[in-house]
Amino acid sequence: MKINNLKINHITNPLGFDLGKPSLSFITCETTASKQVAAQIQVALDEEFTQIAFDSGKSEEINSLAFELQIELKPRIRYYWRVTVWADNEEVATSETAWFETAKLEEPWSGKWITPDLDSKIHPILSKEFKLEKLIKSARVYICGLGLYEMNINGKKCGEEYLAPNFNAYNKWLQYQTYDITDTLVQGKNIIDVALGNGLYKGRFGFNSEENIYGEEFVLVCEAIIDFEDGTSLIINSDETWKARKSKVLDSNIYDGEIYDSTFDDLNNYNVKELDLGFEKLKARLSLPVKIKERLKPVEVIKTSAGETVLDLGQNMVGWIEFKTNASKGSEITLQYGETLQEGNFYRDNLRTAKAEFKYIANGEEAIVRPYFTFYGFRYVKVEGWPGELKSDDFTGCVLYSDMEVTGYIETSNPLVNRLFLNALWGQKGNFLDIPTDCPQRDERMGWTGDAQVFSGTACFNMDTFAFFSKYGYDLYREQEDTDGMVPMVVPASNLQGGGSSAWADAATIIPWNVYIQYGDKKILSQQFESMRSWVDYIKRADDNSGGKRLWTTGFHFGDWLALDGTDPNFPTGGTDIPFISSAYYCYSSRIVSKAAKALGKEELAKEYEELSNEVKQAIRDEYFSKNGRITINTQTALIIALFMDITPEDKRERVANDLREKLKKDKNHLKTGFVGTPYFCKVLSENGSNDLAYTLLLNKGCPSWLYAVTMGATTIWERWNSVLPDGKISGTDMNSLNHYAYGSIAEWMYRYMVGINPVEDKPGFRHVNLTPMPDYRLKYAKGTYNSTVGVYESQWEITEEGNLNFKVVIPFNATATLVLPNAKLENVKVNGTLLKDTKLKPNQSDENVTAELTSGSYEFNYLPEIAYIKYYGTDVSLGELAANEEVKNIIDEKLPMMLAEDMLERSGHQSLRELSFMPFSPITKKILEDLEKALNKIKIDAVE
Repeated sequence: MKINNLKINHITNPLGFDLGKPSLSFITCETTASKQVAAQIQVALDEEFTQIAFDSGKSEEINSLAFELQIELKPRIRYYWRVTVWADNEEVATSETAWFETAKLEEPWSGKWITPDLDSKIHPILSKEFKLEKLIKSARVYICGLGLYEMNINGKKCGEEYLAPNFNAYNKWLQYQTYDITDTLVQGKNIIDVALGNGLYKGRFGFNSEENIYGEEFVLVCEAIIDFEDGTSLIINSDETWKARKSKVLDSNIYDGEIYDSTFDDLNNYNVKELDLGFEKLKARLSLPVKIKERLKPVEVIKTSAGETVLDLGQNMVGWIEFKTNASKGSEITLQYGETLQEGNFYRDNLRTAKAEFKYIANGEEAIVRPYFTFYGFRYVKVEGWPGELKSDDFTGCVLYSDMEVTGYIETSNPLVNRLFLNALWGQKGNFLDIPTDCPQRDERMGWTGDAQVFSGTACFNMDTFAFFSKYGYDLYREQEDTDGMVPMVVPASNLQGGGSSAWADAATIIPWNVYIQYGDKKILSQQFESMRSWVDYIKRADDNSGGKRLWTTGFHFGDWLALDGTDPNFPTGGTDIPFISSAYYCYSSRIVSKAAKALGKEELAKEYEELSNEVKQAIRDEYFSKNGRITINTQTALIIALFMDITPEDKRERVANDLREKLKKDKNHLKTGFVGTPYFCKVLSENGSNDLAYTLLLNKGCPSWLYAVTMGATTIWERWNSVLPDGKISGTDMNSLNHYAYGSIAEWMYRYMVGINPVEDKPGFRHVNLTPMPDYRLKYAKGTYNSTVGVYESQWEITEEGNLNFKVVIPFNATATLVLPNAKLENVKVNGTLLKDTKLKPNQSDENVTAELTSGSYEFNYLPEIAYIKYYGTDVSLGELAANEEVKNIIDEKLPMMLAEDMLERSGHQSLRELSFMPFSPITKKILEDLEKALNKIKIDAVE
């Protein structure tokens, strides 16, 4: 038995973070035991645990998902901790030692805010030289530089992170970082250099491309605290004794890139001056560090017909190119970044005003070159001014994103679906660079709340996003302070005015609730509850001020953004009635606040918001439902939202589900949904008897569909369903990103429905799951893994050549699962070679499914499903003859799900019905198949089951 993944606030060994009341978590694995019976947590001031600061003792109350450490933390102290677990098979194990180190906490700053005595457009380096004559025990730097900074000590970069101090609402709060510089300092002369760049703080940013949104000057505060072996200390503060010089970075900008002149050496020492910025806004970091998480080599060097030299990285990525060169002094190398080629040539018109380039002026020495204060979204890089032959080995794509662990993976028998999953994952990598940006390449790159909200479920499966979303949630709540609870369109709000749109602003409630369910840690709810509540209160005031109808009919809304059923292509809010969408979210968010209040023990508030949600639900039903259950808005999104958000009366759900099936059929089984309807589409189909149609939407290749982009060579998710047209030309340049992750939310359906790994709300954090894999015959197999906060879940299924279903599942230690096997007869199901009915897994026959209760362990189930292969053999019967038979035609056109009708034609070879075989796995199809078999027999086609 082993104990690993020791984390504080879901961060491994955090240094200098704002920890609040620390939440400790750990995972137990590699054991045949099923559950934890007790645990012990010890915290000490030394690695040998001779100075114990906390000892829980052996306790049955310790929750491995989240144990709140009840000690008073002291500033600038490294705490060591370990866990011992007792299992139900009498195994006992103790973890390796982990640590966390506090920041300054409430300790006052002795360092001063300083700025160089230079023009505010000149990029500076601020320096301090000092001598050390004693043996160093430990040393830390506490630092914040604005807009962006990078620190070197004795010519060596400090730390592995980039683009510090990260992106947040600088007008509300500023983050300082902590660096361990013990091994960087030397006895004798030392030099601290801090280079500063514009960043979002003072560089060109926002819709109006304004400069100086948050500040006009480069500023720095710094404290280096050095402890010596003899027990004494030295503090190096930022003050007027520091000096400044001009940087080799001549200009930098998030949108436009960077100019770096390595021939430039400023031998002058300019003075710095102190600024009175105060320290009220300055706090320890919440942001995860942004790191180089992967490195890619170009897959090809392209010589275009326009005479360009272009590197193809093979993947739309975010970060920059690092290159090695020994170009002659004064030569200029320019890299331009773009997402796509057009007619084989380099292209970047869809970046709008963003120049997205890097210029390097060589000094004649061999160098490894990269930018410092910018990043790019790109697959292709045009290289100009390269001396001699360009070799791809000299270039490396450095992939930047926040330091998050990848936790989920999906694989199927269909390579296009596998690429789609990777596209969603790469979209997250590219857009989770400290804030969840909408796109990483054009003149935007803002933290759009709507994109973050619809993708948050997928994001939590793909990566450990607890700390990432905690920081984003903190920023969101700080922005609400000045708007009476209204949530901006983007967070940080920058210079963008307005907000309060349904679906977008509901990020305030939906994201923290998704995070809580995924990780089982109430810390996110405690932090965000007032934000969640104030958003719903904002909607309620808008409702009350417009008549108190419990409908949300006022304000600005994006509607079903980018849906294909709207009438105004210039403002694509879709064809679904906007008050219906906004009122549905009013109901949904109120219910989430009620559930969050209940989870936090706030029973009176839980009751208050539940009553509000129910009032809104009833008002929506009164306004938009006929007495027979028909929704008065006949759009895909309206039907989806009515089912997903539980607005439909229970006795009318089948009517609405049937209406959705009919609507989809009329739309030729293609989606027309936008940002609101798309994330829930396949979920609703799978939950309401139409799993076959969910797979049809997944597997469609024509536009609009997820796989259309894949067939067009996409390596990330597009902003629009038709971002690139079938002829390879981009469909427009005004708003057209090729790395825009929102529609990647389909990956959550893959986790929850395709392979069936579903958390349970009353046992959050995957302590218990509903394991409900839902196969479809068009895939031979699907595999899913998820490294949850309790351990690794695995779920995979396979359809054999003989028509058998095989399921393999792994349940981690201290977790349980309710498994649902589809279309199964209990007497036919085997588990690990034994008939399921003869085991202690509490098997049960339920309608056409079999359920079983699983504890920790590995299981393999197999059976011949209730609906097996049905094969039809024919010789000379043509499709025309099939269509001429009214009974067969009626079944195919009216009764058979569209995907089966299309599949029959496709498998027939478009000439005659040679052989049809299908395994629909849908309860609505069994009777239909029987009817079809009888009808086919009437026209002398032999049926063999």
